[in-house]
Amino acid sequence: MPLSAYAAPFAGLALANITREYPNFLAHLITSPDERPAPRSLHPAFYGAYDWHSSVHMHWLLVRLLRRHGGTPVLPDTGPAVDVLDRHLTPGNLAVEAAYLRDRPSFERPYGWAWLLALTAECRAHRGAAGARWAEALTPAVEAVDRLLADWLPKATYPVRHGNHPNSAFALGLALDSGELSAATDRAVRERLLAWFTDDHDAPAHWEPSGQDFLSPALSEADAMRRVLPKDRFPQWLDGFLPALGSGVPCPLLDVPVVSDHADPQIGHLLGLTLSRAAALRSLADALPDGPVRTRMDEAARAHLSAGLPAVERGDFTTDHWLATFAALALDPVAHG
Repeated sequence: MPLSAYAAPFAGLALANITREYPNFLAHLITSPDERPAPRSLHPAFYGAYDWHSSVHMHWLLVRLLRRHGGTPVLPDTGPAVDVLDRHLTPGNLAVEAAYLRDRPSFERPYGWAWLLALTAECRAHRGAAGARWAEALTPAVEAVDRLLADWLPKATYPVRHGNHPNSAFALGLALDSGELSAATDRAVRERLLAWFTDDHDAPAHWEPSGQDFLSPALSEADAMRRVLPKDRFPQWLDGFLPALGSGVPCPLLDVPVVSDHADPQIGHLLGLTLSRAAALRSLADALPDGPVRTRMDEAARAHLSAGLPAVERGDFTTDHWLATFAALALDPVAHG
């Protein structure tokens, strides 16, 4: 299933959400009774889509769709999207966003940071003056994230392994894929991933999923290690980390999650898990030689994708403000260009 088949509805979702200021989950510490912050005053670029990180990655989705399919029969009219991106991704707006990040070193760490890097990379890859303009405007925020990552990594003694936003492996893998890190920070990320995960084995796959996961801790870790281990070492590491894949016995990571209530904001995270697993399984399978393990993972990726795609556009803001991003990752992974 190509991303092009969903280009128009996904672009419509992204455009609607990044310009919707309310409802808004404002993750801002209020320090006095006189403060009455409005989302747009704090985040002039990323005020929409319910929360900051969702706004950032829905911008990423819109730019990716414009780059891949803008001006084609599936997405012919790019004017409204370009106009909104031009209004949001300005040097002035992004200077405010960069200052906010610098002043609050744990804000959106590391998930939102990684998506900001991914957005910048997508803008830079977009042909034409618009993409270059947006990428240039984002540069101060990227520099802030690079510095924040460099300062944080030496203190991050342990990884966060659960299946929500603070997950260390998913964010750092996405950051590496962006190519936006300085050489020193890129090296520090790779070293930290190797220090955290090289000796891991026998992952408790039977513990997954947890009740509000939108990421798989085990698959996110494996996908991060795919990025940093030599290609000839990765299959052996994966066999030790998830031995059930090679043994042929049932593995819960390959079973599509049951989502009992799509409208529940936390249970609905499992829809994202379905799609993020599809993306991870596809990328992991592509890193393996032909054989039974690769076949099992390919089949599971297709099953997860088929189950997750129908839930993306439901007219329910609890999922509409974010889920299409993970569908795009599953259909067209970042690491695949």
